[in-house]
Amino acid sequence: MIISIASGKGGTGKTIISTSLALLLSEDKTIKVQFLDCDVEEPNGYIFLKPQIDDNQPVSIPVPQVDKTKCSFCGECSKVCHYHAIVVVKKEVLLFPELCHGCGGCTLFCPENAIIEVERKIGMIEEGKAGDIRFIQGRLIIGEPMATPLIRDIKKKIDPNGVTIIDVPPGTSCPVIGAVQGSDFCILVTEPTPFGLNDLKLAVEVMRKLKISHGVIINRADIGDNKVKKYCQEESIPIMAEIPFDRNVSVLYSSGIPMLIEGEKYRKIFGQLWQSIIKEEKV
Repeated sequence: MIISIASGKGGTGKTIISTSLALLLSEDKTIKVQFLDCDVEEPNGYIFLKPQIDDNQPVSIPVPQVDKTKCSFCGECSKVCHYHAIVVVKKEVLLFPELCHGCGGCTLFCPENAIIEVERKIGMIEEGKAGDIRFIQGRLIIGEPMATPLIRDIKKKIDPNGVTIIDVPPGTSCPVIGAVQGSDFCILVTEPTPFGLNDLKLAVEVMRKLKISHGVIINRADIGDNKVKKYCQEESIPIMAEIPFDRNVSVLYSSGIPMLIEGEKYRKIFGQLWQSIIKEEKV
């Protein structure tokens, strides 16, 4: 089973919920648990899981390289590139590798065979163990604009024989879609504020477009208003759990300690969350 933890906005508590769920499930020795941190621009699941990293691999995308001795400057490569990563201006070919999506169209359509593809590194994948949890995270090189190819390579490592928890980037952009695609269930983490509700609606729309079953966790549930609850009721979206605001959890969070350490109250919440996910999957 693949469970994604997402949110329409940052700062809702997505990572501490995903890591806490992974830790709880790992206590059941009959379940193989895998944690994928696909928030590659700012991965922070390692802060709570504290894995021992034992392997890392670079991730690259193919970008064009032009042999100007063969090039006729016809501009066919420029015409086929929707992202303007290659432009022909007067007897000159300008390359913008950061804009290239690695589709290979320019190489395919070049009538002179003047373009080859070379690899450009965009990030790293790090693997290790956090107790009984198999831990995998991506790190996008600072300044790189495209996270999706790195996320795609991380997801190639999913083990179908167990439970995979995916920590999804915040928002509703391309990296989010790349991370949640193929999930059996997605937990949307929100907070009971106007901003939380607005971005939850956007996230729900994405899940419906992708036809992914989903439910909501309301974090800091005892602050704000009841509009998130009302929206979920009107849209028949299950509220999987409500987590109250707790200063002790904030103190633990700031020290990189999962909320499960706080005691049975949160262990019970995450146990019920897991049972709710199983129940929703059977419906």
